[in-house]
Amino acid sequence: MTENLRIGVPSKGRLAEISTALLLEAGLRFRRQDRSLFARVKEMPIDITFLRTDDIPILCAEGAIDLGITGADLVAESGAELNERLSLGVGNCRLAVCVPAEGGIDSPKKLAGKRIASSFPNVTQKYLATHGVTAHTVKLTGSVEVMIALGIADAIVDLVETGSTLAANRLRILDEIGSYETVLIQNPQTNHQALCDRVVRRLEGVVIARAYSLLEYNVPATKLADVEQITPGYNSPTVNQLEDKNWYSVRAMVKRSEVIGIMEQLESLGATAILETSIANCRL
Repeated sequence: MTENLRIGVPSKGRLAEISTALLLEAGLRFRRQDRSLFARVKEMPIDITFLRTDDIPILCAEGAIDLGITGADLVAESGAELNERLSLGVGNCRLAVCVPAEGGIDSPKKLAGKRIASSFPNVTQKYLATHGVTAHTVKLTGSVEVMIALGIADAIVDLVETGSTLAANRLRILDEIGSYETVLIQNPQTNHQALCDRVVRRLEGVVIARAYSLLEYNVPATKLADVEQITPGYNSPTVNQLEDKNWYSVRAMVKRSEVIGIMEQLESLGATAILETSIANCRL
């Protein structure tokens, strides 16, 4: 039995690509040989194990792996006792109760006695219990959204992203159970706690870097206090006086999703030479 820390990642699909890219950006260098189920991280006592995404929560809870990358929805469905160490900022989705667009089910209470198809029977039953409803759950792993049209179910509980698939199948959202994303989970009894913490910090640096940009600009001294309110930075912005004593150079981290709007605000206050720089990694 290897004494290395083991990290479980999805073996195929979009989440496999996301997980691999994230680990590599965090400095965990490895190479998967063909369809091998294992890979050794260079210069660190870590083994990467390629697994079915659905199995990762249970295998992590049972101690087969120390860390795992999987969906928070699958963690909730498994009911396993795990430590959720880090949200990875990708794979966002909603789990919703969906019913026929023209049907008469307009509240959770009207699900009583109905057939509900889902790949998440445990989460579904917990949801129904919170509403005091008893219904028959049909566990499926395929295309759940067609089950109402096939006469298998009266409602479904499924992951929803844009809602286009629901519209195509003449369904509507009755209620949202929760929002989920890809997470890093840990076995609570791992023998590699220090190394787990090190991996978490590395991944955290990449996740934060992906969410932020570095904004640099010049601003008149008379407007410095105003722009600092717009770009306060992490602890505070970096401010340097230019050769022209009436001007300052400012650098600050800003959320990438807000960059364009912030640049417009800065420009309206007289800022010039406004530059956005991507951040590859960071420690905060």
